[in-house]
Amino acid sequence: MPKERIDKMIASTTAHSRKEVKAMLREKRVLVNGNTVTDGAFKLDIAADTVCIDGVALPMKRYIYLMLNKPQGIVSASRSAAEKTVVDLVPPDLRRDGLFPAGRLDKDTTGFVLLTNDGDFAHRILSPKNHIQKTYVARLAEPITSEKIAVLQSGTTLRDGTVLLPASVKIIGEDAQTVQIKICEGKYHQIKRMLASVGNRVTELSRTHMGALPLDSTLAPGACRALTEDEVRKICEK
Repeated sequence: MPKERIDKMIASTTAHSRKEVKAMLREKRVLVNGNTVTDGAFKLDIAADTVCIDGVALPMKRYIYLMLNKPQGIVSASRSAAEKTVVDLVPPDLRRDGLFPAGRLDKDTTGFVLLTNDGDFAHRILSPKNHIQKTYVARLAEPITSEKIAVLQSGTTLRDGTVLLPASVKIIGEDAQTVQIKICEGKYHQIKRMLASVGNRVTELSRTHMGALPLDSTLAPGACRALTEDEVRKICEK
């Protein structure tokens, strides 16, 4: 594995800013394998080196994967000058440089958002060719019929001509107004536009799963936690 600058790696794997890291280095608070390091350009091997700040060893993991239970009214973005974002909800101890939402939810949509600083992983799970399903529960304005479900499952063509891959749609409410929808792509307002194309309207929408991993039912709206390695693997399961 190639070596990287110590100031960059500490900032990207902890809640410390680059400025704070440089100050700690100057103050001789950083040790690598027991030796004091003061130069931010020092090359670090995160697979082999042990880094301590004030005597406390750092868990030097290059990438982090977080599950967030997104509430309504929050923007799925890394930053916004005007609105609160999903990254703003991450507590300081879980923040990392380059953290972003892997796949966006609309502002009024709730549920499972994956936050990571691993761009390759995000691309892999979001690419339609990899067929990683995202599962949603939608509440509809009108009951849906089996004929309309068949249309959605055959591969919908939206009103603007956009052709969608086939979706899995299942009624889960007795009044036929609550449905579970599974898709493996994420076009703009896709589920809302799908239902509009068959003459219905989504009134509530929540993402419940990414791949085979369900949203943690104990996670309160606005809360997040780190995923285990096994949970990260489940996201990639089809």
